Amino acid sequence: MADNAITVRAAQRGDIETIVAFNAAMATETESKTLPHAMLHAGVTAVFDEPRRGFYRVAEIDGEMAGCLMITFEWSDWRNGDWWWLQSVYVKPTYRRHGVFRAMYDHIEKSAQSSPDVVGVRLYVEKENHRAQSTYASLGMSEEDYFMFRKTLRADVKAALG
Repeated sequence: MADNAITVRAAQRGDIETIVAFNAAMATETESKTLPHAMLHAGVTAVFDEPRRGFYRVAEIDGEMAGCLMITFEWSDWRNGDWWWLQSVYVKPTYRRHGVFRAMYDHIEKSAQSSPDVVGVRLYVEKENHRAQSTYASLGMSEEDYFMFRKTLRADVKAALG
């Protein structure tokens, strides 16, 4: 890959199919799961339909989408502000290790810093994904002191994701 400029922009409805494809690829790569296209499509579209759910940013190189991420919000009453959660982070394999995630992260961090209600950014990372953990640490992020627990309530989600 040549050293081409990475552009980060707000995702648009025309990007939905690519974001769906990226989410499907991520599920396969990280968890060996095949997610139903209809569920993914509805989930991505729901973010565009209801801005309170979050927003997407995409990275492009020469007009080709190289990666994307979604931001969701968590209100913190302790901090009187929102945490921005980085989710659905995906970079196409051909663009990995070329600064695509860093460009998206820098864009998000600057946006968060200019939003007075945002207290910080967080993300999930697989316990064994040491490469990603190293990347996040290099950006100044630190490990949280919490474990995550869940209970899936919807049968269709249980069937698709376990």
